[in-house]
Amino acid sequence: MTRVEQVMQAIRQRIAARLLPSGAKLPSIRSFAEIMATSKSTVVDAYDRLAAEGLIQSRRGSGFFVAGHLAPLTLAEIGPKLDHAIDPLWVSRTSLDANDGMLKPGCGWLPASWMPEDGIRRALRALARSNSSTLTDYASPLGLQPLRQLLSRRLGEHGIEVSTNQIMLTDSGTQAIDLLCRFLIEPGDTVIVDDPCYFNFHALLKAHRANVVSVPYTPNGPDIELFAQALKSHCPRLYISNSALQNPTGAALSPLTAHRILKLAELHNLSIVEDDIFADFEHEPAPRLAAFDGLNQVVHIGSFSKSISASLRCGFIAARQDWINGLIDLRIATSFGGNRMGAELVLFMLKEGGYRKHMDGLRTQLARSMGDTITRLKALDIVPWNEPRGGMLLWCRLPDGIDAAEIAKYGLEKGVVFAPGNVFSQSQTANSYMRFNVAQCGNSRIFDVLSEAIAVQATSANA
Repeated sequence: MTRVEQVMQAIRQRIAARLLPSGAKLPSIRSFAEIMATSKSTVVDAYDRLAAEGLIQSRRGSGFFVAGHLAPLTLAEIGPKLDHAIDPLWVSRTSLDANDGMLKPGCGWLPASWMPEDGIRRALRALARSNSSTLTDYASPLGLQPLRQLLSRRLGEHGIEVSTNQIMLTDSGTQAIDLLCRFLIEPGDTVIVDDPCYFNFHALLKAHRANVVSVPYTPNGPDIELFAQALKSHCPRLYISNSALQNPTGAALSPLTAHRILKLAELHNLSIVEDDIFADFEHEPAPRLAAFDGLNQVVHIGSFSKSISASLRCGFIAARQDWINGLIDLRIATSFGGNRMGAELVLFMLKEGGYRKHMDGLRTQLARSMGDTITRLKALDIVPWNEPRGGMLLWCRLPDGIDAAEIAKYGLEKGVVFAPGNVFSQSQTANSYMRFNVAQCGNSRIFDVLSEAIAVQATSANA
C-alpha cells in the first residue's frame, strides 16, 4: 500500500475495533503523522479520502470525527490483515467446513472413529427413557447437580479442592472463557497469552477488544523472566493458559514455574484462567495452578468436547464462590438456561465404567500414533520442538528456509488442511513451525504432500 493507504487502513482498523466509536474525534493531523511516522500532508490526504467515503467527517475548527452509527464488529478487520493461510478464523472455518475427503492433520480434535460412539448411543437410549422435565425443561443456571458433584470429585484427584456450588456448567470451554472475559475484563484491558497459544484465544480476545500481550512459551511453561517483565510493563488484568498438554506445543507446566507464576500473580493482582481441556489425555498429571492457588486468583475450566463428543457442548467453570455468583447472572443474561440434555449425557458417560476404559485405550492409541508420526516427520527433516507426555498435539520445526504458510497453501490445493505456526503466534514469529494432530496423521498422503511442498519451496529458493 501507499503511505496514504496505510494511514487510511490504520483509521479503518481503529473504527472496526471500536477504538474509535461513532462520533469520536480522530487524532490530530500532527499527532497521527508522528504515530504513523509520515508527513502531515500524507495524513491530510488520507483524512480527506476517508471523508469523501463518508467514513469520517470534518468539522471546521474542531477536526475530524467518526461519522455514522457504530459499525458492526468485524473480527477480521481488527489488527493487521493476515493471509488466509495464517488467519486463525479462516483456518478454523476451513477445518470445520472440510468435507470427508479432506485430510486434517492441522485440526485439534480426534477422528470420529476414535470417539466412544457405542457409549454415546447407550447414553442416548437411556436419556430417551428419562422423565419429561429432563427432555424439555430449562436447566438450573449452575447446571446439573449430580454432574457438578462428580466434577468436584474428579478435580479433587488433581488436588483442586472445590465444592459443588463453586462449579458452574457451561455449553463449552469456549463459552466458559467468553463468560470469564465478560466478567473479568473491560475493552482496552491487557491480557497475557502464551506464544504460541491456542489460536481461538486470539479471536475471543479480539471480540472483547482486549490489548493482547504474548510471552514466549518454553517446555516448562512461560518464560518466567519475560513474564515478569510483561506484568511490570503492561499491568495486565488477566492471563489465559493451559497448564497441562499446552495447545499447540503439548508441553506441561513445571512445579517451579507454576509457583513463580502464582507469586507474580499475587504481587501484580493478576487473575488467571487455566484451561484444562486435555486433562484426561495425560499419562501422568502435571501441576495445576488452581491446586496451588486454591481458586483464589485462578479460575479452572474444562470441557468434554475432545474426549466424549464435540456435539454435546458441555464444559465447566470452577472458581471462588463470589465469582460464581456473578457468573451465574452473566450466564442467565447470555443464554438463560444450560444444555440439560448434554449434561445428562456427559454424566451418564462419566459414571459408566466404559469411559475410563475408553480413555485408557485412547491414551495407548495416541502414544502409538505419536511415535509413528514423529518417525515419519523426522524422515522429512521436520523435528519436534519437544515430545509431549500425552495427548494428540505435536509442535514441530520445519527444515531451514521452509515457510509454514506456504506449506499450508500448497496443502489446501491438494486437499490437506495444515496448521502453520503463525496461526498460534501473537508475535507472528513461528513461521518455521507447524502443529500436527497425530490422531489425524494416519494417511500417508499427508506426508507425500508435505514432501512435495518442501521440495517446491526448496526448488523455488534455489532458482
